[in-house]
Amino acid sequence: MTDNDNTQAMIKRGQHVVMNTYGRLPMTIVKGAGPLVWDADGKQYLDFVTGLAVNSLGHSHPAIVHAIQEQAKEILHTSNIYWIPNQVALAERLVEHSFADKVFFCNSGAEANEAAFKLARKYAKKHFGSHKYEVVSLENSFHGRTLVTLTLTGQTKYQDGFDPLPNGFTYAAINDIEGLRAKVGNNTAAVFIEPIQGEGGVIPASDEFLREARALCDQYGALLIFDEVQCGVGRTGKLFAYEWSGVVPDIMTLAKALGGGVPIGAMLATDKVAQAFQPGDHASTFGGNPLATGAGCAVLDVMLTEGFFEDVRERAAYFQAGLEQLAQRYQTGGTVRGKGFIVGLPVSKLGPEIVQACLEKGLLINCVGGKILRFLPPLIVQKPEIDHALQILDEVFAMIW
Repeated sequence: MTDNDNTQAMIKRGQHVVMNTYGRLPMTIVKGAGPLVWDADGKQYLDFVTGLAVNSLGHSHPAIVHAIQEQAKEILHTSNIYWIPNQVALAERLVEHSFADKVFFCNSGAEANEAAFKLARKYAKKHFGSHKYEVVSLENSFHGRTLVTLTLTGQTKYQDGFDPLPNGFTYAAINDIEGLRAKVGNNTAAVFIEPIQGEGGVIPASDEFLREARALCDQYGALLIFDEVQCGVGRTGKLFAYEWSGVVPDIMTLAKALGGGVPIGAMLATDKVAQAFQPGDHASTFGGNPLATGAGCAVLDVMLTEGFFEDVRERAAYFQAGLEQLAQRYQTGGTVRGKGFIVGLPVSKLGPEIVQACLEKGLLINCVGGKILRFLPPLIVQKPEIDHALQILDEVFAMIW
């Protein structure tokens, strides 16, 4: 039996026992190193998906591997009824390098956003009363798959079939300041914003829009929450995306890249806001366990080395310039957008076909909304690999555009 036969047999087995919740490609990735991955047939690919912005330091990064191995020798899990040294250490790093004073750990971005929602409602009721419970999020946003985060998500395609949804949610369009003003009022407990909408098509919120959101929250006593699950932890060329605008939230959520591939989520908040949570208000069995937070410490230690982000920004600008040249050459239907290594290229047609053709040539990318090519390279990708990716894209556009 060949490797491909093994892959096909595994897929058939999986179709019998794994729920059909993903539109999976008929391939299996079995190994990774840096920006490269290999499938079960031994074919090599440049990975510009990185587990949807998870493997931001590439695959099998030595610092992360070492942290996981050393922690596995000691203890994998205890419980949050005890203090966990790695959890404290990771929280200290996050607090030191952000606006926040306190951190709550969980296992995913959806859980972090759920925790942020609960904290915002608890805070609002404690300080203002039961009338203040409404939450404003943005159209085209994505915040997760739990029932609350699904409702926060401003895309009906994710909500269809799950009615009735929780009440108290409204939506404004990104960068529509007047529209946001019309939604925020005395009953608003929080405004939820992705500084860069990822699943929505790599759409950055403008600095002006974020400043207005901050002003409205201050005016009405609402909390400003930034969902940096995808765009945070180095993805934009700074540790956190909010740093670009200078607009400081009250709560921020993280996940994806924070564990370098190990599941982890985090909700960060100011001391004033965090005090609304007391023992028993919220919890997570696995949240912040020794293994996940050990990996998180390793990730931040790499990213916080001197010159790391300056180098990321230089290489990201190089990649974006190359993409823009392709967009102009082939008149793809839009200009490159995003920041750092979260990049979108609008295409007027053939989005899925481009993704498939790139895969066949050894480049992994994805397409959101059918018409936005999304690129999420590892932050450690170098210029020769960027040149290779651009060459593949050029060949694909020349072949099928």
